[in-house]
Amino acid sequence: MTAPTFTESELRAAVERELPGVRADLERLVRIPGIAFDGFDHSHVERSAEAVAELLRGCGLDVQITRSGGQPAVIGRRAAPDGAPTVLLYAHHDVQPVGDLTLWLSDPFEPVERDGRLYGRGAADDKAGVMAHIAALRAFGDALPVGVVLFIEGEEEFGSDSLERLLEQHRDEIASDVIVIADSANWDVGVPALTTSLRGLINCFVEVRVLDHAVHSGMFGGPVPDALTALSRLLATLHDDAGDVAVDGLYGRTGATVDYPEQRLRAEAGLADGVSFIGTGRLTDRIWTKPALAVLGIDAPRTAEAPNALVPAAKAKLSLRLAPGDDPKRAYAALVAHLEKHAPWGAKVEVTFEHDGWPCVIDATGPMYDAARAAFRAAWDGVDAVDMGVGGSIPFIATFQEMFPQAAILVTGVEDPHSRAHGPNESLHLGEFARVCLAEALLLAKVAEVGKPAS
Repeated sequence: MTAPTFTESELRAAVERELPGVRADLERLVRIPGIAFDGFDHSHVERSAEAVAELLRGCGLDVQITRSGGQPAVIGRRAAPDGAPTVLLYAHHDVQPVGDLTLWLSDPFEPVERDGRLYGRGAADDKAGVMAHIAALRAFGDALPVGVVLFIEGEEEFGSDSLERLLEQHRDEIASDVIVIADSANWDVGVPALTTSLRGLINCFVEVRVLDHAVHSGMFGGPVPDALTALSRLLATLHDDAGDVAVDGLYGRTGATVDYPEQRLRAEAGLADGVSFIGTGRLTDRIWTKPALAVLGIDAPRTAEAPNALVPAAKAKLSLRLAPGDDPKRAYAALVAHLEKHAPWGAKVEVTFEHDGWPCVIDATGPMYDAARAAFRAAWDGVDAVDMGVGGSIPFIATFQEMFPQAAILVTGVEDPHSRAHGPNESLHLGEFARVCLAEALLLAKVAEVGKPAS
């Protein structure tokens, strides 16, 4: 059996034909609140995996639901025609928690279209990634020109703790010539992108203790410190006056070649009037190639319930984004050393590790990357793709690079700067989604033309 060939116009027509059904299935997936975080009902993650498995079976793939101590992943396979390469298509079916429901304009698990965007948790991140793969497979029907392996993870938003074990467990089954990771973003609405670098990640907790128990703030306040003030002073040492991360020993670099206009970033971030950017250097360097450190939350008495008492202990969750090229283990040691060194007034400081992830850099050169750029250019009607970094983290890309060093890794995505992934009112631009689906179908056709089978 040899690989079939398709013209661009045939694929355009096929994708357009399939889009209504693809959208309907996307909406069905969005209605499943598959959150892998602790404390949530994981039966919904199981439902989500079953729904994805059914979609893959409908595309003629051999499907299994698998796990290695974590949440269920779905693997679907179809063998390559003679002489054709195999492409691994990755996405994830789990989603972030929704947070404060009062900030959503509609039910996060009931998809709603407004002004050309589909709103709902996971509509963009990353159930649209799943459905972009499905759209491409449906466009080809039984005449798929490449072999495919679909790997749809079930706990990416919760840290992918079991992913490396899953990849080792199924290594021979998923070995591929090209890996397409549909979990990133495009540069703008109407401008596609290939992601060529991502920052790493360290999440940890720092607890400050100054007292054995709470005491009267009037009787003891003055000479006796409270933990919230001590924690605040400690957290303030993490940045210098300009807003750059002040932890010694972290790696950072410059040299991003894409400009990010200040007004665009202000609008996309929703920066309040009068609030300044922090840090120094080009905006793209600050977002892509330098470290960033944020305080994600603090455990302390709620203001409405706080007594007039000195707080004995307070705890904060920190998120450190690492520049490409840094080492998470070394960076964590540097952060711990900084926190212990700067503890105010002899306060007891305890740092607890949560999880980390490696940054990555991708050399996006070679025939498969040329094929991807050509597919994007066609799908976006002549607009060239931007090579961009991403400030977020997809740590398992480094694992793919290590396990499959000969594979071309293409990091693509369905999001745009207005998608608000992880936040309230997450949404998918439906016009961009149609282009993403077409681009993936065109990419598979072009990979078939230039590729070779895995050895």
